[in-house]
Amino acid sequence: MISFIHWNINPDIFSVHGFALHYYSLMFVLAFSFGYQILLNIFRREHIDEKLLGNLVIYIVIATLAGARLGDCFFYDWSYYRYHLLEVVLPIQIGQNGTISFIGYRGLASHGGAIGILIACVLYCKKYKVNFLWLLDRLSIVVALAGTFIRLGNLFNSEIIGTPTNVPWAFIFEKVDMIPRHPSQLYESFAYLAIFIFLYKLYFSMHNKRNGFLFGVFLVSMFTARFIIEFWKQNQEPFESRMFLDMGQLLSVPFIIAGIILLYLRRRKTVY
Repeated sequence: MISFIHWNINPDIFSVHGFALHYYSLMFVLAFSFGYQILLNIFRREHIDEKLLGNLVIYIVIATLAGARLGDCFFYDWSYYRYHLLEVVLPIQIGQNGTISFIGYRGLASHGGAIGILIACVLYCKKYKVNFLWLLDRLSIVVALAGTFIRLGNLFNSEIIGTPTNVPWAFIFEKVDMIPRHPSQLYESFAYLAIFIFLYKLYFSMHNKRNGFLFGVFLVSMFTARFIIEFWKQNQEPFESRMFLDMGQLLSVPFIIAGIILLYLRRRKTVY
């Protein structure tokens, strides 16, 4: 008999008068906290004004949450939100009888977050006269680490579950069903952690590479990992069952292509 891992964790750490602190929210906080410390060390190492980092954090936090929210609404559930536009921007759900429930922002898509960050970086670099590719090189490191925490948050929520399997490490997400499944959240989390470590080490040895090289490596590695792991993930929406590739894979392809092109363009060595 194979003893699978039964997963039935309460996604709320604690709840007071209807307001709860979720593990998912905690993972977001940890992602931004560790990311800030890493970037702070990088800015200090390169003798960059730390005030620029404080302003950058504001841009990235807003862009990540807004982009991830809009990405989920438009890419995965537009059939619903097209008739509930108010719920796109507010953390509520409006019932058929007009009742309003506070549910928080539960729908977040990583591809939307990535697009949001890119837009924020364009605006930030334009205002503060910062080299765009220089900034993306350094952000790539912490974004990979953030992906590690976010997928752990998905695990606590018993969401983005994997396809049925009989492997010994299969999880039974009891809040969903009693079927052993691939822990796809852990697959992605471990993959992103490995990419973070690789990018962080590469950063210290890339002084002879052009701006944008590290970002190119990030795009290819992160979204290739995402593309491959999608094969072991349950479709998030019913319409994906009619597609040759699911939405996560389709959205990953442009990022992979962009990374390959960037690596090709930045292949010549130079000094920062």
